[in-house]
Amino acid sequence: MIALVTGANRGIGREVARQLADQGHTVVVTARSAEAAERTAKELGQVPLRLDLTDGDFAEVAEQVEERVGGLDVLINNAAIHYDTWQRAVSADLDVVREATETNLYGPWRLVQALLPLLRRSGHPRIVNVSSEAASLTNMGGGTPAYNASKVGLNALTRMLAAELRGDRVLVNAICPGWVATDMGGPGGRPVKDGAAGIVWAANLPDDGPTGGFFRDGRPLPW
Repeated sequence: MIALVTGANRGIGREVARQLADQGHTVVVTARSAEAAERTAKELGQVPLRLDLTDGDFAEVAEQVEERVGGLDVLINNAAIHYDTWQRAVSADLDVVREATETNLYGPWRLVQALLPLLRRSGHPRIVNVSSEAASLTNMGGGTPAYNASKVGLNALTRMLAAELRGDRVLVNAICPGWVATDMGGPGGRPVKDGAAGIVWAANLPDDGPTGGFFRDGRPLPW
């Protein structure tokens, strides 16, 4: 299996890449800087690729993936910014909301469109969108408006892609890793390896596995 992981130079993305590599898969390790991608890929024995979701030529990314690894089976949209606990919706800086949406929603959307030809060629294509239970409308309250709204959009994209790509056998799911002790999540969360495990589970789903779902640790979450 060949997988591409965005934001793979640290935190959950790095651990997802490590777990996939340990399972014997080929992983395209991406980061916003070439140096970070190369450093992490060298540590994991995998393939580096610079990828900035807000400022990049996505057609060139697809060409680079095909050139370096020959195809793609799994796209893991992990990169995200602005867990804006300091904001409220009633007074939010909408420039911050816009920045979050560029990375957390539009970036994955553009990347899916660019890499879809490669995924359609795969015998077992998967798209895994790393979301958050904070984006569940069922349980939503106030706060973190940029992050939550952008992840709600990612969940909606997950549902649309799953429906539209069902005929192409592409399984598309949203995964909440839970509160994880990363730079974004802060101290006190669960171990990174536990949060990453649910993402790796979705990457390894069998061909008759679920699509269009929202999961944490392999169990459904309310939308």
